[in-house]
Amino acid sequence: MFRKEVLDNGVRVVTERIPSVRSVSIGIWVDVGSRDEQPGEEGFSHFIEHMVFKGTRRRSAEAISREIDALGGELNAFTSRECTTFYAKVLDEHLTQGLDLLADIFHHSRFDAREVTKEKQVVLEEIRMVEDDPEDYLHDLHTKNALRSHPLGRPVLGEVATIEALRRAPLLSFRAQHYRPSQVVVAVAGNFAFGPVLKQLASAFGGPWDSETGSARRVPPTVTKGVQVRSKPLEQAHICVGAKGIAHSDKDRYAVYALNAVLGGGVSSRLFQEVREKRGLAYSIYSFVTCFTDSGLVTVYAGVRPDAAPRAIRLILKELRRLQDKPVGRAELERAKSQLKGNLMLGLESTSSRMSKLAKDELYFGCHIPLRQVMADIDAISADQLWRLSRELFDDRFLALTALGPLQKGDVARVMQ
Repeated sequence: MFRKEVLDNGVRVVTERIPSVRSVSIGIWVDVGSRDEQPGEEGFSHFIEHMVFKGTRRRSAEAISREIDALGGELNAFTSRECTTFYAKVLDEHLTQGLDLLADIFHHSRFDAREVTKEKQVVLEEIRMVEDDPEDYLHDLHTKNALRSHPLGRPVLGEVATIEALRRAPLLSFRAQHYRPSQVVVAVAGNFAFGPVLKQLASAFGGPWDSETGSARRVPPTVTKGVQVRSKPLEQAHICVGAKGIAHSDKDRYAVYALNAVLGGGVSSRLFQEVREKRGLAYSIYSFVTCFTDSGLVTVYAGVRPDAAPRAIRLILKELRRLQDKPVGRAELERAKSQLKGNLMLGLESTSSRMSKLAKDELYFGCHIPLRQVMADIDAISADQLWRLSRELFDDRFLALTALGPLQKGDVARVMQ
């Protein structure tokens, strides 16, 4: 049920027909994100994502909102450090209208100067909202602490000064430089007929685009050891302990996901059981994996009482060292594998998730990876593989600590020594 086509201009189209559902999800994935921004362009990718909804030659911003609501569908977008995605989800009977609407905002948004001025205030409020959410804000601080001056360390929303100084012309120039056919993947998953959809996609996304020559080459970051504490009057101390991760396409990617499941990826994980269930030190404690094109991070988060912060950090470090010192047991490994497969299968029950997998497979691997192959790769994970990765990734040279709350650097720095 999977098909891949490359349009005459280089746009890649990946589709999966699922006749048992009534919805169709369509995504336009552009291979550009905050890591591709030059100094003075911080936040441009995210700002463009906002601006496409502010009116086209055919539709006002209000008309766009009315039309998608009338279809009972969803029209939205998001920006990450490596890509910008515009997507729609509609009933199969409304696919033609949904595709027309999505293509219109993608190709023909006006970027009116007055709308740019208004939207700057919206994005500035979004930045303030993140800074008022300790957990979200800490994750931005931690990425910057671990990756330092590398573009991947910047917040996706950009810097206040850059947003305040933003003008229409540089924004359009950035879009023309990065929104090139060769950088775009269009993914469709759901109940549709291949022929008519491919014909509409070729009409909407084929042919010449108003774009410029290529973007700058991406350079891999280096994960750096360090301690950063941002003092802020909060009820809790929010902590991130991070280590080196791996790239999206790394042969060990599923093993790292399994390692994360053992460490802090669920309620049976070592960190959840040790820190929350046995000691009651935290309500929220978890770990997660972040993968980029050429690198990655493994991060542990915890929110604790300020006076419990040093103890929580010691427990986190203890669990990291346990994974380095001794292989994971057979029962724990099998539980982690089963968790990975269950999470994956449950997640792919929606057409939105299927569409995302199609696009990510194409962006990171250049091909479709069948579910049976993913399952086989998970089954092949070994305890020795997890043990090797623990020693490589959790090495003291790569451990970075970031804390936010009523703390001083000396309160936690000694624990990391």
